[in-house]
Amino acid sequence: MKERNKGRRLNDYLKDYVVFDLETTGINQNVDKIVEISAVKVCGHEIVGEYSTLVNPCMHIPAAATAVNGITDEMVADAPGIKEAVEGFVAFIGDSVLVGHNIHTFDTNFIYDAVWEEMGKELKNNYIDTLYMARRCLPMLSHHKLTDVASYFQIETKGAHRALFDCIMNQKCYEEIGRLFLEMKKTEKEKQKNGGGENEDDGSCPSCGGLLVKRKGRYGYFYGCEGFPRCRYTRKI
Repeated sequence: MKERNKGRRLNDYLKDYVVFDLETTGINQNVDKIVEISAVKVCGHEIVGEYSTLVNPCMHIPAAATAVNGITDEMVADAPGIKEAVEGFVAFIGDSVLVGHNIHTFDTNFIYDAVWEEMGKELKNNYIDTLYMARRCLPMLSHHKLTDVASYFQIETKGAHRALFDCIMNQKCYEEIGRLFLEMKKTEKEKQKNGGGENEDDGSCPSCGGLLVKRKGRYGYFYGCEGFPRCRYTRKI
């Protein structure tokens, strides 16, 4: 597995951040290429700017990818190459915390590799993956795709799988999930003070930034990262 010195994954509700999304030729990070990069900048919970560009991947876009995002070879024929696209993206995001859906194992890896290969620098912005927050705050949902979360909050999903639309949709979802997240943390901390509950939040994992949850093991209760088994951080109670 390729080692990437990325920023930390956070669990938080921020007022200032950048939502980003990519469309690619496929899901293999060693072979497939980026065909669209979009981002929206948020200040005080409101969108104040956007960056969006198609990208010429210098390869044929498979029919399976086009079926998902609607992007064809003809659409990217005159689009900028990946170097110009990532340079614009890096300039747009600055040192902002990045927000996206399912970015922990997908989008951040694609964009990290592209920035490293084209600019010779590491993309070390901390980031928030709304997939993890949705799973925690909306356990009643059977699936937690971005469109599932948006539908739950009655947010428009028509146009999904184009990067800019997904950014705008995800920004609305993050604002809704964020408020639920704050209420959940408040409730869990109150339970912890009272000595009740078996799944209280005890802050963030110092290893990956995930939430720590109380679990029971062979030798009693302990705090473990919600990202297990990918992250195996534990702490005694």
